[in-house]
Amino acid sequence: MTVANSRRTALVATSAVAAALLAGAFAVPAFAADAPASVSVVGEVIVTAQKRSENINDVPESLTAISGDKLDVIRSSGGDIRVLSARVPSLVLESSFGRTFPRPYIRGLGNTDFDLNASQPVSFVYDEVVLENPILKGLPLFDIDQVEVLRGPQGTLFGRNTPAGVLKFDSVKPSQTFGGYAQASYATYGTVNLEAAVGGPIVADMLSGRVSALYQHRNDWIDNTFTRQNNATGGYDEYALRGQLLFTPNDRFSALLGAHYMHLDGTPQIFRANIIQPGTDKLVDGFDPEKIAQDAQGRSLQKVEISGANLKMTYDLGGPALTSITAYEHAKVLSRGDIDGGFGAVFAPPSGPGIIPFPSESADGLPYHAQWSEELRVAGTHDALTYTVGAFYFFEDVKIDSFDFNTLAGGAQDGFAYQHQKTTSWALFGNADYAMTDAWKLGGGLRYSNDKKDFLAQRLISPFGAPATAVERASPSSDEVSFNLNTTYAIDKDINLYARLAKGYRAPSIQGRLLFGDTISVASKETNMSYEAGAKGNFFDRRLRLDADVFYYRVSNLQLTAVGGGANFNRLINAKHADGYGFEINGEATPVDRLNLTAGLSYNHTEIKDPNLATQPCGAPCTVIDPPGALPGTVNINGNPLPNAPEWVANATAGYSIPLASGELFAFTDWAYRSKVNFLLYESKEFQGRYLLEGGLRVGYRAPGEAWEVALFGRNITNHISLEGAIDFDNLTGFVNDPRTWGVEMKAKF
Repeated sequence: MTVANSRRTALVATSAVAAALLAGAFAVPAFAADAPASVSVVGEVIVTAQKRSENINDVPESLTAISGDKLDVIRSSGGDIRVLSARVPSLVLESSFGRTFPRPYIRGLGNTDFDLNASQPVSFVYDEVVLENPILKGLPLFDIDQVEVLRGPQGTLFGRNTPAGVLKFDSVKPSQTFGGYAQASYATYGTVNLEAAVGGPIVADMLSGRVSALYQHRNDWIDNTFTRQNNATGGYDEYALRGQLLFTPNDRFSALLGAHYMHLDGTPQIFRANIIQPGTDKLVDGFDPEKIAQDAQGRSLQKVEISGANLKMTYDLGGPALTSITAYEHAKVLSRGDIDGGFGAVFAPPSGPGIIPFPSESADGLPYHAQWSEELRVAGTHDALTYTVGAFYFFEDVKIDSFDFNTLAGGAQDGFAYQHQKTTSWALFGNADYAMTDAWKLGGGLRYSNDKKDFLAQRLISPFGAPATAVERASPSSDEVSFNLNTTYAIDKDINLYARLAKGYRAPSIQGRLLFGDTISVASKETNMSYEAGAKGNFFDRRLRLDADVFYYRVSNLQLTAVGGGANFNRLINAKHADGYGFEINGEATPVDRLNLTAGLSYNHTEIKDPNLATQPCGAPCTVIDPPGALPGTVNINGNPLPNAPEWVANATAGYSIPLASGELFAFTDWAYRSKVNFLLYESKEFQGRYLLEGGLRVGYRAPGEAWEVALFGRNITNHISLEGAIDFDNLTGFVNDPRTWGVEMKAKF
C-alpha cells in the first residue's frame, strides 16, 4: 500500500466510524431491542465548562473531555502537552521551542509567534487559574483528573484572549479517602517516566492532602555527523511536583491550597537544514530523524523553571456560593539553539547540508516573570434560574532577553536586546440560564474587559554592527464587551439540540524583538463573532454517546505574526477579516461487552480576507505561490488559509479486554490524523506540512480491582515522520515529529 493510499485509508476509516455513529444515532433504534442484556453502557461525563458541574450533553457548546486515564496512555514514552494535538476535533498543537512554549490552534485560530510575550487566542486554564505566558502553558501533565477542550469564543466566563477556545486542565484533588498510585515506564532512547501520587485524610473530616510527582528522562539519541559525535542531542531531564491541602472545617466553607514546581533541563527544538526538497513539500531522500549536521549544537541548551501557588476558597451563603481564586505564577527560561540547522556558510566553507547562506545561532531568556490573578464570583440557583456573576483581576510583569551569537567565531556573543512588558487587566462578568419549560432553556452572559500594556524595548548590540536603538515604547489599551447567547431544547431525556452565538476578544499585542529590526509593532484588538448549532445525546440504551455541531465565525482585525521572511524580523499585523466554517463530531460507543470505541472528526475551512494585506516572503530559496503585493519584495496573502490550520482532523480509539485469572488481558489502540497545513502566512511549495498520522498501541494485563497492571506500549507505531514546522529566512529548514518508540510500563494503585 502506498503512503498516499495509507493516508486516504486512515482518514476514510475514521470518517466512516464517525459517520456511522452519527447516522446510526439518529436512525430508528431498532438495534437496541436485539442487544444482549450484558452489554456495557457509556459512562456519564461530567464537565465544568460553565464553572459548574454538569453533564457534557447539557452544555450548549462544542467541547470534548479527555479522562486522566486516557491521557496517561497517550503520554506514554515521555509525551508533553503536544500529545493532545489532533486527539480531539479541531485542535492542533506544535512548538518551535520543543517541550515548552506550545502553540495551540482551535478551529484554525492560533499564533505562530515565538517571542516570550506572545499573545495566543487559545487560553490554558489549569486548576481554574489562567496561564497567560506561553512558557507557563508548557507545564507537564500528571495526576490529571480530566482535560476539557472548549471550542469557540469563551470570553464570558474565561475572559480575554479566548476568541478561539480554552484548554482546561483539572488535577486530582485531595479527599478523605486514602489512596494513590505509582507508575514507571522505560522505552526506546532510554526514555524513563516515573510518576506517583498519594493522598488522604490528615485530620478526619477536616483536612486532607495530596502530593504528586513526575520525573521524565530521555537519553541523547541524535547523532551529529558534522562533529562525528554519536548520541549528541535530543535528551532531556524534567521533574515536577504538586502539593494540595483541602480544609473543610464545616459543611459551608472549604479552602483548597495548591503549590507546584517544575524544572526542565533539555534540548531545544531540533532545526534541520535543507531537509525539504526544493519545489515540493517532501522531505529529502534518505532523511534520517536520528541524524543532524550542526556546528553550534554543542552549545544548545534549554532550561525552564516554573513555580506557583493558588488558593481557592468557597463559602456557602445559604444557597448561593461565594468563590475566591487567588494565584501566583513565576517562570524562568533560557533556550539557545542552532537556528540555521547546519554548519558553516557559503562564504565560510565547509558548509552544509545544502546551501547555508549565513549561520544563525541565537537564544531567548526570561530572567523575570511574575503573574498575579484573582477571581471572585457568586454562583447559585433561584427557581428556574441558574447564574454566575463575578469580577477578575490580572497582572503580569515580563522581562525578556534576546541574544545572537557568531557561530563562526566559536559562538561569541555579538547581539543583545531586551524587552519589558507589564500587563494589567480587569473584568466584570455574568452568565445565566433560565428554564423556560422542562424541555427548553435559554442562556447568555456578558463580560466587560479592560486591558492595558506598558512596553519598552531596546537593542544594545547589533549582530550587523548597527548602532544601538533608542528605547522604544508602547502603551496600548482597550476595552471590550464579550457575550454569548444560547438555547437548548431537549427532544427527549436523551437528546438535546442547541444553538450558540458568541463574541470573543483578544487584547492588543506587542512585538518588540529588536535584534534584527529597529521598530516595534503593535496589533490592535481583535474580535471573533461565532455562530454554532449542534446536537448531543445518548442512544441505544446508553451504548452510544454522540455530539455533532456546525459552525461559522468571522474574526475582525485578526492579529497575525509575520515570522522571519527575507528580513528575518518578526512583526505583528492585523488582517481586516478571517472567516472559518466547518463541523465537528465526537462519538463513544460500547457495542458489545468489554469493547469501547471512540471517534472524532472535524472539518475546518479558514481564509484570510483582506485584499490589501501583504507580507515579505522567504529569504530561503522557496517557490512562492502567492501573487506579488503592492510593495516590491512582498506577496499578497488575501485568500490564504490560516497558518497551521488543517482542513481535516480525525481520531479514533479502540479498547478490548478478556477476563483472565480474575483480572483481564487488554489491548488498546489510538490514532490521530491531521491533514496538510501551511506553516506561514504566505503560500509556497516548500513550507507546507504534509499529512501527519500517528498511532499508538498498548497491550497488557490488569489485576483484579485494577490493583496493578503491566503493559507493553508503542507510540507512532508506523514510524510516520512529517514536517511540523519550518524556518524560512535562511535555508529550507524544518523540524519533525518524534520517531517510533516501544516500551514497557507498570502501574500500581492503592
